[in-house]
Amino acid sequence: QLQASGGGLVQAGGSLRLSCAASGRSFSSYVMGWFRQAPGKERDFVAAISWSGGSTYYADSVKGRFTISRDNAKNTVYLQMNSLKPEDTAVYYCAAEHSDRELYGSAWPTRATGYNYWGQGTLVTVSS
Repeated sequence: QLQASGGGLVQAGGSLRLSCAASGRSFSSYVMGWFRQAPGKERDFVAAISWSGGSTYYADSVKGRFTISRDNAKNTVYLQMNSLKPEDTAVYYCAAEHSDRELYGSAWPTRATGYNYWGQGTLVTVSS
């Protein structure tokens, strides 16, 4: 129901835009997140966006370089990645969880266990 795309090979300093298209149901009342998993490592939180798109949250490692956005009319969430670094190399996953909450404060869902719906992942490789 979630299909991630847009990954590829890019040089350090370059940009990529990931997309996550939802099908089968509307995800307009869901918080959406991006996670990434490097080989041999755990799946880490990258960014999240509230159901309306009005609130966003980022991992410190990507803050200022990545931007999460969504278009509920297209049932799609995006991750714009700029100034990419080799350490950004990973499989990127989009995820969704039902929530009509707009303000999270310190309670943003940053754990993988906080999401019930997952895409298949798209590989991002950043060369030095």
